[in-house]
Amino acid sequence: MGSQVSKQVERRKAISTEKKTLCDLHQNCGEEFPGCDYKPSDRKNWMAGINPEKVHINKIVWPGTHDSATNKIGFPAITRPFAQCQSLSIYQQLVKGTRVLDIRIQEDRRVCHGILLTYSIDVVINDVKKFLSETQSEIIILEIRTEFGHEDPPDFDKYLVDQLGEFLIHQDEHVFNKTIAELLPRRVICVWKPRKSPQAKAGSPLWNAGHLKDNWIDTDLPSTKFESNLKYLSEQPPVSTRKFFYRVENTVTPQADNPVLCVKPVTRRIHGFARLFITQCFSKGVADRLQIFSTDFIDEDFVDACVAATYARVEGKA
Repeated sequence: MGSQVSKQVERRKAISTEKKTLCDLHQNCGEEFPGCDYKPSDRKNWMAGINPEKVHINKIVWPGTHDSATNKIGFPAITRPFAQCQSLSIYQQLVKGTRVLDIRIQEDRRVCHGILLTYSIDVVINDVKKFLSETQSEIIILEIRTEFGHEDPPDFDKYLVDQLGEFLIHQDEHVFNKTIAELLPRRVICVWKPRKSPQAKAGSPLWNAGHLKDNWIDTDLPSTKFESNLKYLSEQPPVSTRKFFYRVENTVTPQADNPVLCVKPVTRRIHGFARLFITQCFSKGVADRLQIFSTDFIDEDFVDACVAATYARVEGKA
C-alpha cells in the first residue's frame, strides 16, 4: 500500500514538472509563427477563403480531431467521461473547421472506442454529406478504421463507395501535388483501414492504410508527448515530396496506473499548447513536415492556428 501511494506521489510530481516545462517554454518562446495573425472570416468555408486555385493538397495543415465520433459514447456521467474525446457532433466539428476525421468502428458498423459504443456509422456519413451539401470547396480526409480487438464489418468498402461515391477522390499519389480546384467536385479522401480485409489498391475510390500514418505515443505526460511529436515529425520527409499524410496528435491519454482516468482533465494538460507546437516546428526547422494536426475537444483557436499555417504556406511566407 505504501509503495503504491509513493508511486502516485511521484506520478503527480512528474505531471506537474512536465506541465511547468511547457509553460516555461511558452513563456520563453511565445507562440508566434509566420502568418499566425491570420484568421478565417468563415471557418465553415476556410479553404474557399484562402482560394482553392492556390491551395495545393500538400500545403494544407489539416486541423483534425482524435476519436472524432465520441460525443455520445457510452452512458452520460457514467462511462462517457472515460472515452469521450469530442463534445461536438461530426457536422458541428466540420462547421468549426475540422477537416480530418478519425472514426473507429466494429463489426456491426457501430462507432466504438474500445469496448464502449455509440451511434451507427450512418450518423457520421449523414453529417459529412450534410456538410458537403452546404459547402463547395472544402476537402475532407475521412479515416475509418476497425477498432483494435474487433472484426471488420462485412462489405464495408462497398458501403462507403455506395454512400460517398460521387464525392470520393480516388487513390492517386498525384493528388498531393494538385490544388483543391483541380480535384473539385470530388471532395473526400476516404482512408479505410480494415484489420483483415484487403487494402484498397491504387486507382480505387478508397485509400489504403499506408496513406495516413502517425506515431502514437501512449502517455499522459504533456512534455513527453510534445517532444516525442517533434522528434517523430522531424524524421518524416517534407510535405513537398511525401506521398502519404502524416498526423501529429496534440493529445495525452489517461493511464491505468494513474487515479485521473477521465479524458478531459488529462488531455487538457497539452491542449493549450497547439500554437506553441507550431512555433517550435518553425524554430526547429521542421515546419515543412507538419501536415495533419489533431486534437481532443477541438476549438476555434486550434482551427485558426492550422489555417494560419496553411495560409502562410500558400502565400509563400513559410
